Amino acid sequence: MNHWRRARLTAMVYDFGITHEPIGRLGGRVLWGTDMRRFYRDLDRLHKAADGERILDVPCGGGTAFRRLKPGAGGYVALDLSPLMLRMAKERARRRGLHGIRLLQADVTGLPFGDGEFDRCLSYFGLHCFADPATALAEMARVLRPAGRLRGNAIVRGSGLRQDTWIRVMRRIGAFATVGTTGDLSRWLEEAGFDRVELDHDGAVAYFSACRAPTGPA
Repeated sequence: MNHWRRARLTAMVYDFGITHEPIGRLGGRVLWGTDMRRFYRDLDRLHKAADGERILDVPCGGGTAFRRLKPGAGGYVALDLSPLMLRMAKERARRRGLHGIRLLQADVTGLPFGDGEFDRCLSYFGLHCFADPATALAEMARVLRPAGRLRGNAIVRGSGLRQDTWIRVMRRIGAFATVGTTGDLSRWLEEAGFDRVELDHDGAVAYFSACRAPTGPA
């Protein structure tokens, strides 16, 4: 995660690619063997969030998920470790008139919130950047209310030689940290205290959806 705290070039290249859908779709196909349209359609559904729903977006990056939010959206907290990403997210929110978004710099393994503060948590393209994704997921579960929903995706190992080679490259430069398999991701979610887990992958991108179990982690 320290790489993202200080790396300007990586952050800027990633943000430019992911926020320009044609480039993001090309990159997804070339690097990860995936059809990125699913990711963008997931983001497009965010505008249907119920009024008053409390949403945590972690890591928010440069505000990719803001693309379809309504200007009056309230209760939305966007968190990232990178000061540069947060500056880009702040500017993106300003351009879209999203004045109700709260932007915070913090570490996902120690979220600065009380238990059960959020109705929904979003985590897109972040888990593979964390040194300890299991702890990150446990923190996301902690700050969700019972039956609160987590939705996101992550890069995973084991989908093919080309994709695994790119993962090794990204780990070598410090952009990725702990990259698990789909089996690891399923286990991390369950051990964090999530149930009703739905998990599938397209190429090296795994999509997950789960609810915080009423009793929390075992």
